[in-house]
Amino acid sequence: MRRTNPAGIALIRVSEGCELTAYKCPAGIWTIGYGSTHCVFPGLVISKADAGQRLMSDLIVAERAVEHSVTVPLSDNQFSALVSFTFNLGAGSLEKSTLLKRLNAGDHGAVPAELMKWCHVGGRTSEGLRKRREAEGKLWVTPC
Repeated sequence: MRRTNPAGIALIRVSEGCELTAYKCPAGIWTIGYGSTHCVFPGLVISKADAGQRLMSDLIVAERAVEHSVTVPLSDNQFSALVSFTFNLGAGSLEKSTLLKRLNAGDHGAVPAELMKWCHVGGRTSEGLRKRREAEGKLWVTPC
């Protein structure tokens, strides 16, 4: 199985931040660590090491989704940018996206602009998501 490269992991860590106490994200989902939503409940507290382990485990789900959905060759940075996107929004968002359709049609150049369409929470632009999508777009175009 293909794995996220160090640049992709760093992007996710910075974008997600690390919260050791469970909280509700802007979408109203209980979250902890570096954006983990699996088995999170109010009052849950974890260690920094647990947060790192959750991140690596959660990454596998996003990596598999990208591997399964993308039918064209990707560089390591391109793969990792899509893993960050999928980690944040879920496999369903990737699978139904115009981004994926255009990419699988061979339009690699469309991806940075398509990423920027995914910056909203509750119908409003999120500055944090805008910055994340820009970072993913920059990673996408960065040669390995």
